[in-house]
Amino acid sequence: MTAEERETGGFDGGILITIRSLLPNLAPVEQRVAQAVLSDPSGVAWRSISEFAQTCGTSATSVVRFCRAVGLRGYPDLRLALAAVVASSDAAAVVAASSDIDPDDDPVTIIKKIAYADAAAVTDTAGRLDVGVLVQVVDALAAAGRIDLYGVGASGLVAVDLQTKLQRIGRPAFAFPDPHMAMTSAALRGEGDIVIGLSHTGSTVDTIDALAEARSHGATTVTITNFPWSPITEVADLVLLTAARETTFRSGAMTSRIAQLTVVDCLFVMLAQRDLPGTMDALERTFSAAQAKRVRRGRHPR
Repeated sequence: MTAEERETGGFDGGILITIRSLLPNLAPVEQRVAQAVLSDPSGVAWRSISEFAQTCGTSATSVVRFCRAVGLRGYPDLRLALAAVVASSDAAAVVAASSDIDPDDDPVTIIKKIAYADAAAVTDTAGRLDVGVLVQVVDALAAAGRIDLYGVGASGLVAVDLQTKLQRIGRPAFAFPDPHMAMTSAALRGEGDIVIGLSHTGSTVDTIDALAEARSHGATTVTITNFPWSPITEVADLVLLTAARETTFRSGAMTSRIAQLTVVDCLFVMLAQRDLPGTMDALERTFSAAQAKRVRRGRHPR
């Protein structure tokens, strides 16, 4: 976290987003405090520091240390930030955001929780995106001789989605969900190329290795991740942050993927806008080619 981010109270998008994103890098005692804040933000907003510390089974000093670790000056700033979150949010929505899907939840409750979490992933990610960094990434994409996209699992699916979008407008993009193929391609990248590594946790070894390999040969490296202090940020020239919260039943494939797709769509549209006539021509040509593969009316397969 930069000095500017500490001064302004953390990353854009709200104190709860900031706490969740920094949670893996906090000390064990600070993680316990963080979990208590995330589970009951409205309750913490109205407690004294001594009451809250007792609830967490720790000391007031540890609570203050946690506040500073997430970019706040002290406990009063935490209470103000949480009060603002509660005041600007529907009470039921705050509960939904802080709770997991329980084994005994009925179908209606499950639908509401998933819908809220997915919608929050999109809006929170949009609020957290650094527009300046986003523009730099688009600049690099526009000038790139070649674009490599790395990701495994759910992130690999997002990489393929971005490849499809970029290729539809004539951009030389290639996704490599297979780690060995990613490393092989990364070894051949160099100046003028750009590589993007997608990893929700930022700790996926295969994606980190591919990004580092491409960077060692002079390629511009970008990562899309949820955690600003994660290992992948150390090998990335530019970092774009999502704001997804994965929980037990949503782990690894739902809100994180939707948040990444939000960033991907922003990159695609901004890049497409750079050469609108060329973009429209490419989209029309590729659309016409794909249309030939559709079943026409009156013509049914036997």
